[in-house]
Amino acid sequence: MRLPFSLAATPAATGLREQAEALAEALPPLAAEAERIASTVAQGVHGRRRTGMGESFWQFRRFREGDTAASVDWRHSARSRHLFVREIELEAAESVWIWRDGSPSMDYASELALSTKKDRATVLALALTSLLVQGGESVAPLGGGATATAGRTALRRMAHALIDTSEPGNQSSLPPPQRLPRYAQVVLISDFLSPADDIVACLKGYAADGIQGHLIQVLDPAEEDFPFTGRTEFEGIEENLRLMRGRAERLRGAYHAQLALHRNRIMDAAQRLNFTFATHRTDRAPHTALLALYGALSGPIDARRPSRPGA
Repeated sequence: MRLPFSLAATPAATGLREQAEALAEALPPLAAEAERIASTVAQGVHGRRRTGMGESFWQFRRFREGDTAASVDWRHSARSRHLFVREIELEAAESVWIWRDGSPSMDYASELALSTKKDRATVLALALTSLLVQGGESVAPLGGGATATAGRTALRRMAHALIDTSEPGNQSSLPPPQRLPRYAQVVLISDFLSPADDIVACLKGYAADGIQGHLIQVLDPAEEDFPFTGRTEFEGIEENLRLMRGRAERLRGAYHAQLALHRNRIMDAAQRLNFTFATHRTDRAPHTALLALYGALSGPIDARRPSRPGA
C-alpha cells in the first residue's frame, strides 16, 4: 500500500500546467548538471564497442519463425542441414528505455535533502542517457511510442519527455505498458511507494516479454530515517489526508519495519525476474548511483549481444 502521508507539511499540489512550467524552467540547469555528472562518471568507465549503423556482418544464426526467405544465406545454409540467416549489427543492437516517476509524491523534499526526488530522478535519467549515447547505445523514454535513437537526438527527446505532462506515465506512479523490441532493457527511476502488488505486476509484465530491467528507488532522507520528534502533523501529497501525532518518535520503529517490508517485497520480485534494484537518497551526490546504474546496464548489454567472429 502506498504510504499514505508525506513526512512533512507540504502545500497543496499545483495544477498540471504550473507543474509543467516549473519543471520546464528547472530543466536547463538540471540538464547542465546531468551533463556535468555524466562527464565526471564517464572518466571512470571504460569505452564500449559501438553498435554501428547496421550494415556490418555479426554472425550466422539459425532460421526461426518470422524470418523471411530473403534473409536466408543460402550459400552458408547449403553446408548444413539447417537454414541460416546473416545477422547484422542493427538486428543485434541494444535499446534502453528510461522512465522517471512524475507523480506528485516525487515533488517532496525535506530540509535534509539537496533536491526534490523528481529533480534528482530527472538528473539521473538525463545523465544516464548522456552516458549511453556516448557509448553508442539507442535510448528512448518509456511510453509514448517513441523509437529508440542514438546521439544527441536521444538526449533531446528524453528532456522533452520529462517536461511534457501529456506524455504517458508522466503523472503516474507506475510506468506505462509498452511492447518493446528484442534485446531491450528498461530503467525505472521512482520512489516505488505505490502498492507492492502493483509494482510486482508491472515487473512481471516486462519479464514475460523477455525484458531485463533496472530499478533505482529515490527517497528523501526523511523518508528513510523518519527523524521526526514531538508534535508533528503529516499531510498527504496524493491524498487529502492529515495526521497529527503528539510524539512522532513513537512511530519510528513501526515505520521502519513497514518500509523494509515493502522494499523487500519489491527486491525479492526483482531478483526472481532478473531485474536489479538499488536505492538512492537525495541528501547524497548522484555520481555513485549513476555509476552503479551504468555498470548494471553495461554487463547485460554486452553479454546479450552476439560476439563478432574474431573480435
